[in-house]
Amino acid sequence: MNSSKRNTLIALLVATFLTAIDTTVMSTATSTIVRDLGGSELISWVFSIYLLTTAVTTPIYGKLADLFGRKPVFLFGTSLFLLGSVLCGLSGSMTQLLVFRGLQGLGAGAVQPITLTIIGDIFTKEERAKLMGLFSVIWGVAGLVGPLVGGFFVDFVSWHWIFYINLPVGLVSILLVSRFFHEQIAKKKVYIDYGGAILFSLSIGLFLYTLLASGEGNVSMSGGSYLLLAFSILLFVLFLGLEAKVREPMLPLPLFKNRMIAFAQVVSFLQAVVLIGSSAYMPIWIQNVLGHSAMFAGFAMLPTSIGWPIAASLSGRMLLKTGYRRVTVIGMTLLIVAALGLVMLTPQSPFWIIPILQTFLGAGFGFVSTALTIAVQSSVGWQQRGIATGSLQFVRTMGQTVGVALLGAWLNLYLPASQAEGLMGIFKWMMLTTAVGLVLSFFLPSQAEEVQPNQG
Repeated sequence: MNSSKRNTLIALLVATFLTAIDTTVMSTATSTIVRDLGGSELISWVFSIYLLTTAVTTPIYGKLADLFGRKPVFLFGTSLFLLGSVLCGLSGSMTQLLVFRGLQGLGAGAVQPITLTIIGDIFTKEERAKLMGLFSVIWGVAGLVGPLVGGFFVDFVSWHWIFYINLPVGLVSILLVSRFFHEQIAKKKVYIDYGGAILFSLSIGLFLYTLLASGEGNVSMSGGSYLLLAFSILLFVLFLGLEAKVREPMLPLPLFKNRMIAFAQVVSFLQAVVLIGSSAYMPIWIQNVLGHSAMFAGFAMLPTSIGWPIAASLSGRMLLKTGYRRVTVIGMTLLIVAALGLVMLTPQSPFWIIPILQTFLGAGFGFVSTALTIAVQSSVGWQQRGIATGSLQFVRTMGQTVGVALLGAWLNLYLPASQAEGLMGIFKWMMLTTAVGLVLSFFLPSQAEEVQPNQG
């Protein structure tokens, strides 16, 4: 690996850590922020507004990267994220914080997908297979140290610094990419699908807002909520109709005629539902049903962050020999083993079972996410790699958002009578989702039709 590639890789790892740690570092600081700024009724939106703006912009940034190149889009997104971070630290009210968290999300929508797209551009499939494990380690480390960093700043400095610390880290990434990442973009007339971008943003934004605003799954949605959902679906239908006609669509529909991409998107969506189900509701089981502390629940969840990068590293090596389908099936099999274990849990089950199940979950996620990311990137050329990667990230975010809404709705059916029964029902839905994902993974092609990277 030459020095230019190495320094670009370092920059991308730094950028990945920057966005990966953002949510985890917030988890231990939120209560302090609310006490300082007030607005406790808005606490869930500290996370939700970031998720919403990130989800809506991810595929748009992917398409822009295909039109104008990866470098300017990455630098713009990272700069916007840093601006939002500084403004979050300067916030004097909860309303201001929410606005600036949304601005952070607008930047974050570019960082992760463009990072993966650049990796797909400058490294071969064999190199990517090895590097995906390294990026998974970054996410695992962020999950481990994020709460500790957040707790340190809250206890010994100030909650404002959980945002300010992003500035030096992000600037390092910007400087390294500016200096060492080079790409040649052929000069040509660019057609921008403004109408498609607007319709997409409105439809997905309304859809996610309605789910999030209804209490992350409150079943008692109002008539207005159903009207917003119907309107968002109408806008999305109009978006699809427009994309079939425009010269340079924001989301090229023929992309999804590719069997690898189509099935990878669906399996990724289902995997994301299971991911949010385990990360959101397992801690509730540990604390509210088993009666352990929040810190104890955090330690019980750690094996997920350990199993994921280990499996991602193994996945990268295995898919070169066995193909994408087999590696994905292995991952989904590990997930369904874990899901079966969750279904068998009762309030009387021994606690040591949970870390074992979390290890299986982490390993399953590591195998599946790595194989599908590389498969999708290998199925397209340079001109579509940005939107292909961006759409995959978007589908994963949608899976988590829809998952937390639907699973939360199920839990609310049992509150306040029997939270344990509601959680056991959630584990059953997770098992069913995993089973469907396992069946669909058998329809993945073993190998992508490899497209050699070429720019412009």
